[in-house]
Amino acid sequence: MARVVVDVMPKPEILDPQGQAVAKALPRLGFEGVTEVRQGKRFELEVDDSVDDEELAKIASSLLANTVIEDYTVRRVDA
Repeated sequence: MARVVVDVMPKPEILDPQGQAVAKALPRLGFEGVTEVRQGKRFELEVDDSVDDEELAKIASSLLANTVIEDYTVRRVDA
């Protein structure tokens, strides 16, 4: 078994209202110096050894991310 992490983020040209709301709230809470926040999603998958990188990319692009407005990265991590 392997653990796979898929991180999904809005493409840079896509507005991120949730990230903007967090960025605006930080100074009100006393946190200074943060100039931008982008909010995304993280998926953790447990897969068996028969699932290769190509299949993982298909899973990410067809189900986990909307590739029109989001970018994704797939990486295997130590369990």
